[in-house]
Amino acid sequence: MIQTVIFDMDGVIVDTEPVHHFAYNQHFKQLNIEITPEIYASFTGNSTKNIFEKLKTHFNLKDDVTTLVETKRNLFNDAFDQKEDLYLLDGVEDLIKDLYANGMQLVLASSSAHVTINRIFNRFGLHHYFTHIVSGEDFPKSKPHPAIFLKAAELAKTPVENCIVIEDSTNGIAAAHAARIYCIGYDSVNSKLQDYALADKVISHFNELSFEKIRTIKG
Repeated sequence: MIQTVIFDMDGVIVDTEPVHHFAYNQHFKQLNIEITPEIYASFTGNSTKNIFEKLKTHFNLKDDVTTLVETKRNLFNDAFDQKEDLYLLDGVEDLIKDLYANGMQLVLASSSAHVTINRIFNRFGLHHYFTHIVSGEDFPKSKPHPAIFLKAAELAKTPVENCIVIEDSTNGIAAAHAARIYCIGYDSVNSKLQDYALADKVISHFNELSFEKIRTIKG
């Protein structure tokens, strides 16, 4: 029986992708580098640090990774604070409240930095529902490496077979698969160029899920 639900954040709880896309592209222009849509899509689920480690090597960028990350983060924060039309994804708040009210443990495992996660959780009042928050910035390797989900299960004190992951990205789904955790792929209207082949179940709206449906999943 499922005891813990591990949520990704970007693209699952809130669609911050347009804000990230804007911030990254502003930064790419400053750096005078060109990133194709296909390469950008491959970044989904990676931490900002890992993305800039790859870009620094590929483009021989002069700034160190810490500076690159900080510049992008500041661009994101400015855009996030100015964006008034930012909402939780349709149906996810109802699902979170349903799971919480029925005693399901909720853990966040996001590639975003702690400061970004807290910014979003504070804006939407989400801290109350989650027992643990795990950030990708604390791990040397990003999704598809399974470390972030294994840590989430460890913090929740729940065997992996009693956990599920809700993810929207190719890398996130692969990470859950590598961790041997049942994965629900969220294929939303915001998803772009992502592969759901390794997901155990695919949904297109959160009204397809409930506490009753989730608790009986066999991990």
